[in-house]
Amino acid sequence: MRFCIVIPAFNEAKTIGQVVETLRLKGFAVVVIDDGSCDHTGQIAQARGAVVILHEKNKGKGASLQDGFYYAIQKNYEWVLTMDGDGQHDPADIPQFIEKAKANPRSVITGNRMHNHQGMPLVRLCTNRFMSGLISGLCKQEIPDTQCGFRLISCDILKEIKLTAGDYEIETEVLIKASKKNFKIYSVPVQTIYLDEASKINPIIDTLRFIRYIIKEIFSPKP
Repeated sequence: MRFCIVIPAFNEAKTIGQVVETLRLKGFAVVVIDDGSCDHTGQIAQARGAVVILHEKNKGKGASLQDGFYYAIQKNYEWVLTMDGDGQHDPADIPQFIEKAKANPRSVITGNRMHNHQGMPLVRLCTNRFMSGLISGLCKQEIPDTQCGFRLISCDILKEIKLTAGDYEIETEVLIKASKKNFKIYSVPVQTIYLDEASKINPIIDTLRFIRYIIKEIFSPKP
């Protein structure tokens, strides 16, 4: 199977080099979207072998992923694997995604951290469980960890759904719109490496965005 790894990154100069280098040494094609970083994220990623798409200004994770998806489709990749640039996702888990995808073409494979959530902050754990239950109901599929950004998506799905979310709610949007098109969503267990870095998610603004998006989807007709 032919896939590329898409990494949205904003001010990840401390970690992006190691992330890209590890992936490139394994032979993976890596695309980093430098989302208006104030440091040298893009330059470091490019020096380590990644293709870099540069945003002059910060546009948000959703816009970054959309650009990465567009690139993958234009380059005729079959799948896109999304990862974060902060080192929280372990490349050693990638073979699990590949094996699951081989058995389930034209699907979304999400990482599942809930099987072993040791180290996950309590507030994040409770929020994740609530959101995952809500989104699973909307998707009419069991998705134990809907907020994990470590996932493998068939480009056939990306060609059939129209993404509009500009920030973190895009991860929910992909699941809901894929489900509305009757695509299957599967999960594989992954580990998450929690670092001391503060989360970029704004608990008030991003929660309001999420709620607004969910309400919109509830009342949206099935395509």
